[in-house]
Amino acid sequence: MPRAKRHFLPGYAWHITHRCHKREFLLKFAKDRSVWISWLFEAKKRYKLSILNYTVTSNHVHLLVVDSGKRETIPKSMQLVAGRTAQQYNLRKKRKGAFWEDRYHATAVETNHHLISCLTYIDLNVVRAGVVAHPSEWEFGGYAEIQTTRQRYSIINRRALMELLGIHSTDALRQSHSMWVGEALSRAELVREAKLTESVAVGNRNFVETIKAKLGIRAKGRRISGDDASTLCEPQVSYNDDFKA
Repeated sequence: MPRAKRHFLPGYAWHITHRCHKREFLLKFAKDRSVWISWLFEAKKRYKLSILNYTVTSNHVHLLVVDSGKRETIPKSMQLVAGRTAQQYNLRKKRKGAFWEDRYHATAVETNHHLISCLTYIDLNVVRAGVVAHPSEWEFGGYAEIQTTRQRYSIINRRALMELLGIHSTDALRQSHSMWVGEALSRAELVREAKLTESVAVGNRNFVETIKAKLGIRAKGRRISGDDASTLCEPQVSYNDDFKA
């Protein structure tokens, strides 16, 4: 299987996906998902990671972040969250071996309607899997926090999210966010979008060409497809869940 690619450039929003080793259901228990979230909160405090949305499922995670401009913010945060989650799980289970499937994958997302699509795509992950009917029913994701005024132990950077979306108040953010999710549900947009989990960048052609140029040799061999373009990486295994396990 080809290795997942990690590409980081300062100042962009990134959709990160990370799957458990061999697609095992190592995050099927609530306490293990809670551990991942607690270390995500620690990464926010320790490295100033700016988190826009997230969700934890039974065998993979989705994370939407914006790069603060420091190149090591995202890699160090992912190392902390993934490493400590695996360490605690293996100690508790008296288990040895890999917890995560190779590397995590990162996709640059243009901050326009593509960011909205990615935001709602993450919210609807467990809905697509048939676990809940609405993301408000899933406590291991960012939807509920965006929709409330929780301040203590908050993970979502509402200010950064509002700035990127061009929204000027938390009430407007909640209303818009709820509307986007509702519209996606009404249109039954519950299919997996490979461009959001397998590409180097998602956005209009100018955005994607800019990302490709900045990546230089790291983008060698990647092609730009479509007008609403994405620069594609190697094929990867689907991140779909099977909650029947």
